[in-house]
Amino acid sequence: GSFLAAPRVARAQAKTGSVALVIGNSKYSWESSLPNVKRDVADVVAEVEGCGCRTVEITGGEPLLQEGVYDLMSALLSRGFEVLVETGGHRSTARVPAAVTTILDVKCPGSGEGGKTDWSNLERLRLHDEVKFVIADRADYEYAREIVARYDLAARVAAVHASPVHDVLHPRTLAEWVLADRAPFRVQLQLHKYIWDPATRGV
Repeated sequence: GSFLAAPRVARAQAKTGSVALVIGNSKYSWESSLPNVKRDVADVVAEVEGCGCRTVEITGGEPLLQEGVYDLMSALLSRGFEVLVETGGHRSTARVPAAVTTILDVKCPGSGEGGKTDWSNLERLRLHDEVKFVIADRADYEYAREIVARYDLAARVAAVHASPVHDVLHPRTLAEWVLADRAPFRVQLQLHKYIWDPATRGV
């Protein structure tokens, strides 16, 4: 099958290749777009194999909107890659292969997408999966804490990340909330927005 995919992106913080499947059905207030071209699974796999990394994260847009993503994940797994998929949480993760690490981005109210979460995705999380919240303000933070407690996420997944919205919530403020509450979050920054200009695409 074929689908829309951005050109290869190498992540700075780890030896990880990132394949961005850029088709999407949502646009929240701090999402950016990437250039895209139509790609075959074999073409994407060949390019990933040429980049010298053994871990591949599939992101978007919303990657689970594209039927070809399942063939892509299976093809990468069959070649010995560690595969991660980052999904916005409004599409079912039921067909994601068991060996793939799902990074479930639970949308907070401040994103404008908070009401679209498929909550069954949280029920099927596995110990090697991760959950991510992007936090714009104190209301988002309290929302994330409530979801973590309701679904016992700290005991059920490998990591729960909380990321401040760049230029909206200061990282120190979020870190202070987490420390004061002893909340089970890993505070995570969008490093590409600190290393490069925040408007830079494809990094």
